[in-house]
Amino acid sequence: MSDKVQQVLEEKIGKSIANLKEELNAVRAGRANPALLDRVEVEYYGTPTPIKQLANVSCPDPRTIVVSPFDPKSIKDIERGILAANVGINPVNDGKVVRLTIPQVTEERRKELTKEIKHLGEETKVAVRNLRRTANDEVKKEEKAGELTEDDMKQDLEEIQETVDKAIKDIDAVIAEKEKELLEV
Repeated sequence: MSDKVQQVLEEKIGKSIANLKEELNAVRAGRANPALLDRVEVEYYGTPTPIKQLANVSCPDPRTIVVSPFDPKSIKDIERGILAANVGINPVNDGKVVRLTIPQVTEERRKELTKEIKHLGEETKVAVRNLRRTANDEVKKEEKAGELTEDDMKQDLEEIQETVDKAIKDIDAVIAEKEKELLEV
């Protein structure tokens, strides 16, 4: 097979799984995690700036995230940015740092989050299946153009399917891990 098709497929699947992990980091599991603020952008001197470039984000205890701005004047902007990002937690500003206290997650909310996580997993699986379709089409085009024999095409299609099956297992493992984290808190 064109190793190029396989390589592109593996690369895109890797990006899809990395994106899923990033999405899952933003899901609040009842435990303080600096990754909750990864997507927060702060309007700083008229420019949207990631919060990590403006402040140090830490977790002194399992229920608290502390945002210590490098520039004390930006504390109001950081507070506004967190509120605008709609992370579901109200920031408390004491003049020097912004504190986010993570509330205990209720059983009902855990079930909602579990559904949300499974939905994200399904979306990623659909994306992987779409990548499979694209790769299969590419291999079939090569066969039609005479670049591959029919046997080689069948072999390539099997390899693509194996890659996709492995990716689906990886996605299931990532989802199961996040689910376990959610339910153990």
